[in-house]
Formats: sequence, structure tokens, C-alpha cells
Amino acid sequence: MASYSLPYYANPATIPAKLPTIEEIGAAQEILSDKLATKVVAIGDHFVVKYGPQLDLLEGETMLFLQNCSSVPVPRTYALFSNNEIKYIVMERIKGQDLSLIWAKLDNAAKETLAIKLRSIFTEMRQLTSPGGYCSVGHRGLLDGIFWMSDPSHTFAGPFETESDLNKAMIAKYVGDGLSKHKADYYARTFKEVLQNHPPVFTHADFQKKNVMITSKPSTDQVGKQPYSEMEVVIIDWEFSGWYPSYWEYARTIFAGGRWEDDWSLWVDRILEPFRNEHAWMTLLREFWR
Repeated sequence: MASYSLPYYANPATIPAKLPTIEEIGAAQEILSDKLATKVVAIGDHFVVKYGPQLDLLEGETMLFLQNCSSVPVPRTYALFSNNEIKYIVMERIKGQDLSLIWAKLDNAAKETLAIKLRSIFTEMRQLTSPGGYCSVGHRGLLDGIFWMSDPSHTFAGPFETESDLNKAMIAKYVGDGLSKHKADYYARTFKEVLQNHPPVFTHADFQKKNVMITSKPSTDQVGKQPYSEMEVVIIDWEFSGWYPSYWEYARTIFAGGRWEDDWSLWVDRILEPFRNEHAWMTLLREFWR
């Protein structure tokens, strides 16, 4: 599996309008997200741009991989490039609402329809063959925040040949963050029993309602149809994705469920294969990296 050459620009015939300039990106007024070192802006009807000094262009390469090797619904990627140490991903603007904004309005029939769609998408993702062990596209390290280090020269992110190697890296990162070595030893002994025999499967690694875009309009004016009965989806924010142990998606998704204010976890159990023991242990480990 080859990675994509950078800078990358899509065939102009496939781009709906002229790509925005760096100046237009910097002056954009429609700000979708503004974090410490990464910003997301919308420009016109066609483009969303994610950019910043800490952005990893691997996210764009992952979307290219998915759009070229699967039917997984992702935003089309139009350009990946850097300028003065700022990295840019120019992608398709998905018109619709994210699922977090409409979840409370959905009845059980609509949630069932959506769960079936999402389960089919994740089933297809799981069939994408790893280029070798537990890794990201291009056989590079995993980008989940559990491996993050402020010093990029000191990384625990792999790639990993075995699940045991991945487990050892999580424990080493725990100790490296100054947490209890004795507790780390306990985790290490436990992980040898609990976190084993999980093959690498392609994983979004940040599956939350806010990262599911609903692209179709509610059909409230048609007799016999419930609102949102014709939903189509696009999944966004692929920055952490790669081939993780098969339990990872479920454990990460339930952990990210937040304040448990609705029935989301019930439907997660219908979208993803549950891994309850693995989730419990990963939650104990992740509590220190909230």
C-alpha cells in the first residue's frame, strides 16, 4: 500500500471550483473549529480547510485511501500541502448537520435506520487489509492521542508488529508521563490476559455523533414518512484512524460518550461489536489523558 506523494492536488476536472488561496483561507470568517494549533474553516459552498502547524497531512492521505479503495463515505480530498510550516488539507464541504445536533429529534425507527447504515460502513472498514500489523496508512505510526508526545522525536506510536508491542508502548507512555510505575506494572500484567488476540482492523478511532454528518433533508412533508427517514451519512475527522486492535473502536467510542446524557451507548452496541472488558480497562488507562 503506497502513501500519497506530497504536495497533492486532485485532478482539476474533479474539483467543483477554484481552490482557495492561502490568503483566502487565512481571512475566512466561517470558523468551524479553532483549537490551539489547528483551525477548520469553511470557504464558499464547496470547501472546508483544516490547517495549522501541528496538523498531520496523514489525515488527508487516509481520506484519499478510503475514497480510492472503498465505498466508505468520506469528504473528498482536493489538496494536501504545506506553506511556511503550516499544513493544509482542502476537502469537500459536506452540506448537512452533524448527528449530535439532531439525535434528540430522532425516533427509534430513524435511529434503527441510521444504525444499520453505520454498521454496514464499519463492517466494510474492518475488511480493509493492514499493510502490516497495527499502523496508519503507509505503515506509519498510530495517531490516537493515547500515544501523543510533545516531543515528536520521542514517540510511542509504532507501527507495531504485534498487539503485545502496542500494549508495551501504552504502558511505557503511561510511565513516561510520570504516572505510577507500580500501577503500570499492574496494567502490564493485566493486559497480557485481557488485551490479547485482537487482530488489526481499520478503525476511525474518534467515532462520535459530532463526526457523523447527516446529508439528506428531513422528509417531514411526505405522508407516511417519519422525519429523517431518508438519512445519508458522511463520516468526518479521520485524524486518528488506522489499523488498531479490534476492540479499539468500541472502547474509544464508549469512552468518548461523555456525560451519558442520552441513549447513544445503546445504539453504539448495535453499530459496533461490543468489547466490554476491554473498554473497562482502556477507560481506566485513559482517565489520565482526558
